[in-house]
Amino acid sequence: MRDTRESRLLLVLLIAVAFALITVDIRGGANSPVDGARQAAAAVFGPVENGVAAAVDPVGNAIGAVRDSGKRHDKISTLQAENEALKQKLGSDARNRSRLNQLDSMLKTAGEGQYGIKAAQVVAIGAAQGFSWTVTIDAGSNDGIKRDMTVLNGDGLVGRVTTVGPSTATVLLANDPDFTVGTRMENSDELGFATGHGDRPLSVQLLNGKAKVNPGDRLVTFGSQADKPFVPGVPVGEVVRVDPSGGALTRTIYVRPFVGFTKLDIVGVVVQAPRTDPRDEVLPAKPKPTPTPTVTVTATPSPTPNGQGNTNIADQNANPDGNPNPPAGNANPPAANANPNPPNPNPNGDPNGNANADGDQ
Repeated sequence: MRDTRESRLLLVLLIAVAFALITVDIRGGANSPVDGARQAAAAVFGPVENGVAAAVDPVGNAIGAVRDSGKRHDKISTLQAENEALKQKLGSDARNRSRLNQLDSMLKTAGEGQYGIKAAQVVAIGAAQGFSWTVTIDAGSNDGIKRDMTVLNGDGLVGRVTTVGPSTATVLLANDPDFTVGTRMENSDELGFATGHGDRPLSVQLLNGKAKVNPGDRLVTFGSQADKPFVPGVPVGEVVRVDPSGGALTRTIYVRPFVGFTKLDIVGVVVQAPRTDPRDEVLPAKPKPTPTPTVTVTATPSPTPNGQGNTNIADQNANPDGNPNPPAGNANPPAANANPNPPNPNPNGDPNGNANADGDQ
């Protein structure tokens, strides 16, 4: 097509029509005039998405590689193809184990909440008619899926169904900015409304501005009228930050969702709501805090050895007057000080101290 004035005018006109349709669709909500066209597009392109998902499946690639290997004449190329097929088969086994674990976790969640679910697989990310956080699943009206049904997985709330085709359906994820769900706090039963913020935590406005909330508190859905679009008791997330109310009537908290929206694979659409509200029963048990070991250190003084010019502690304690013992060289006092009696002048040892009259020595 040549770049002419007419072609440019046609391009601008098409862009204006596209933005007009998007605006009408957003304002129309559930009664959007283009909803019929959207469902028709889902009916046409849904099988194509399923076909593309099956074409890129590792198991299908492995089987195709094994089949093609028999047509090769070069033995080296044949061995390389078989080796590649084996690698893909091993990768497929790991993926199948991951899917099996996701399915088991989801069935456990559904059993605890008494939800009747229809399992489905995510086959596409994003929607052709907008820039929302959405995924396409391989289950549609032929499987009993209807608009405004709750979607969950083994971790908690995934989103709600917005568009349904014969074999596929579009799910608006809970972290989309246009997504809002009513919540209930664990234990305290405080009510609020959670809104998505893309890859950031959900913001929840509590109706009670003075409610006591702490990081680590968890939330579940409190349900909608007639259980559409949300059934009660589905885990939503965990509080990570609490903003002060500042005297406002409502209070905002920030919640980290339990679901990882960038790695969705196996999900379940709730086709039958529980008879009674499960409330907090679906939440997993909180892990017990790990006790912190306490170490007590006792300091024991060591005695100083003698002969280093310091007082001996044991000797000092033994002396009742508290004075240290004299040095070893002065341990024995002089004899004159030790004997209280004067010396005997009699060389003969006369005890009376009289001199010998005859002068004998």
